[in-house]
Amino acid sequence: MTKIKLCGLSRPCDIEAANALMPDYIGFVFARRSSRYVTPEAAAELRRLLNLGIKAVGVFVNEPPENIAALLAAGTIDVAQLHGSEDEAYIRRLRSLTNKPLIQAFRIDDEADIRQANRSTADFILLDSGSGGTGTAFDWLLLQGIDRPYFLAGGLGPDNVCEAVSCLHPYGVDVSSGIETNRQKDTAKMAAFVAAVRMSKSQGLSHSNSPSAD
Repeated sequence: MTKIKLCGLSRPCDIEAANALMPDYIGFVFARRSSRYVTPEAAAELRRLLNLGIKAVGVFVNEPPENIAALLAAGTIDVAQLHGSEDEAYIRRLRSLTNKPLIQAFRIDDEADIRQANRSTADFILLDSGSGGTGTAFDWLLLQGIDRPYFLAGGLGPDNVCEAVSCLHPYGVDVSSGIETNRQKDTAKMAAFVAAVRMSKSQGLSHSNSPSAD
């Protein structure tokens, strides 16, 4: 079954909505320039409200590896998502500090980006458009070159995620701006997105050899 990640949660009411919907993952954004930024202290408080069956992902942009490892060790997050210019040397350094799962995000503009994503040593890859949270999609035809499980992001919402899952069979789908109204998470849109993914006729056809985040 396609995994669901609701990203950019920042308020207790967002967590309450997520607990009711039970996605596989939620995301806290630790990139300071983002409108969805949360401090480590706020994220820890929100995590305490989160259902234990939902994994928390921390989204970082060129953050010192030691800071990420500390949040993983503290249990504030379960998974780290790298959304900047982090390279393989950075990943090796982070892996020396933690054994928790890593997601590396890639902006997809052309086939060269697909090749780079295929080579990543991260546990998961996430394929996005722009720098994340832009609400725009990239050319899905480029995904014909992907040879590993991936999270699909960029331009997804309740109106098109069913089509994306049915046609592309991603390991997971990631959404942020697509479940917002006036830059705030919208409970109705969150519920509609989750329902659309779960209603997809392709459920059960996603990659069976996907890595585990446990």
